[in-house]
Amino acid sequence: MSDKVYRLEWSGKDLSGAKLVRENLSDVNLYEANLTEAILTAANLSRANLTEANLTAANLSRANLTEANLKRSNLTGSNLTGANLTGANLKRANLTGALGYR
Repeated sequence: MSDKVYRLEWSGKDLSGAKLVRENLSDVNLYEANLTEAILTAANLSRANLTEANLTAANLSRANLTEANLKRSNLTGSNLTGANLTGANLKRANLTGALGYR
């Protein structure tokens, strides 16, 4: 992937199982995207729109989610160990069984 990934429009896309390790996804629109079991280790998702996204069992360890919108997203069983959630909107997000979330 290139440094220009942030310009993509991925709302509603099926990205289940995608390997996006250390990718720059800042400001990407992932509204209602399916990211089930996606590997987003150390990815930059700052200011990304993940509203109503399905992140079930996704690996978000060490991801930068600063100011990301995760409203109503499904993070069931995801790995958030070491993720930066500063200023992230987690209103009504499902964090059941999420690792590393306090």
